[in-house]
Parts: sequence; C-alpha cells; structure tokens
Amino acid sequence: MASNVWAKSSDIIVRTLGLDTEPVAVFLLKRDQDRDRVPVHAFKAVTGHRYCQALMRARHGEAVLIEPGALACPAASAVFGFRDLPATLASGQGLVGFGIVSKPDTGREMFEGMVHLPPGTLAGIALGPLASAPALPDVVVVEGPPEPLMWLALADVNRSGGQRRSGNTAVLQGTCVDVTLIPYLEQRLNFSLGCYGCREATDLAPSEAVLGFPGALLEPLAQSLQELNVKAIPRSRSKSVWRSHVAASSSEG
Repeated sequence: MASNVWAKSSDIIVRTLGLDTEPVAVFLLKRDQDRDRVPVHAFKAVTGHRYCQALMRARHGEAVLIEPGALACPAASAVFGFRDLPATLASGQGLVGFGIVSKPDTGREMFEGMVHLPPGTLAGIALGPLASAPALPDVVVVEGPPEPLMWLALADVNRSGGQRRSGNTAVLQGTCVDVTLIPYLEQRLNFSLGCYGCREATDLAPSEAVLGFPGALLEPLAQSLQELNVKAIPRSRSKSVWRSHVAASSSEG
C-alpha cells in the first residue's frame, strides 16, 4: 500500500511538470536502524561512483546503493560522514587547483560552511526512482529544467502559507549538500543551480537545475501541484500574454 502512495505522488509530479526523468528517492541509511524500513537487497551496490552519479543513475530508473568505502568523491564522503575531508580540500588549495576559486581562503570558507553528518552516522545511501520507493524516502531530489522546478517551489510556498523560500548554496556540492543534506537536516525544500562537480561528472544539462525536499513534504507538494495545475500552470505555459504582445507588436509594424 505504501509504495502505491509514493507511486501516485511521483506520477503527479512527473505528469504535471512534464519531467523527462524520474524524481529520485534518497534513503540515508543509519547503522542498524534501517534494515526493516529499506530492503537493501533491492538496490544494486555500486563502486567508484560520486554521489551525483548515483543520482544520475536513479533518475534514469536504476536503484543503486553506495556504501561508505564505495563513494568516490572525497567532498561528498565528508558530507555524509564516511571519512574526513582531505587537507588539500579543507585548506581551499584544491579548489584553487581546479580553477573554482582564485584564493585558498575562499575555498576554505566554502568548506567551513559545509553542513555534514557526524562520522559513522550512515551505513550507506540507497537511491532509486520515487515511483518504486519501498518506503517514504528521507529526501526526494528532482533534476530538470528551471520552469518545472519553479512550480515545485511555488507548491511549497502554497504549502507554507505564503512564506518566501530561500536557496542555500556555495555553488559547490550542489547535489550532496544543497539538495540532499540541507533538506534532510533542516526539513525544508532547497534548490541549487548545480556545481562544477555534478556538471562535469553527470549528464545534468546546461538547461537543468536541481531541487530537493524532505520526504515528509511529498504528499503535500503533490497535492499543491494538482491545485496549481487547475489554472496557473496551463495558463502560464500557454504564454497567451506574450503571444498577444507579439501580435500587437507585429501589427504596429
């Protein structure tokens, strides 16, 4: 029964927004606490993957599992408490080497502001299509064009009674921090334009961005999207005002 709930919400999101790929269910598996909640055997263990690459596989329909020693990205490994951040990154010098920043102090500040889980918190991370999630996910991540993500953000504004939404990012660790750990720890929706790493390592297109929200918001957001789809979404997408403007401008010529 539970999986039908996730599938229904996923269908609403995909169909309403016109997404080409799947919303991703993310399970942050705590040690010795998630065996009954999440059937780990249903996820394929992968190695040599960055977190953003696991998300990529999940958005294209695969269910994958990353265990602590199998996560290839040192920054994401530090985020999830798998291992310490290497000194070259923590100092900011590594980001200078990548050409991301011009001064080590800038890179150091970016990493000092990075939220992270305490070492040893997680036994692994399971990711898969939301439609086939075995339980309510800890976080849902959606990758796609800005316009569909805008409607999800507006759905959250509606859900919150009109409160403005904030996007927290250092334009670094766009998927692991911005749209996974911040939504998980702060229990709120967050959005990101991506980062150097996820754009280099995955198929995230120049025309796409990323958004994440805690699983507890899944059904309220799906319901809000349905309400927006009665009038606001189709009317906005019709671009009737723009078409009238173009027609009026043409007639003036």
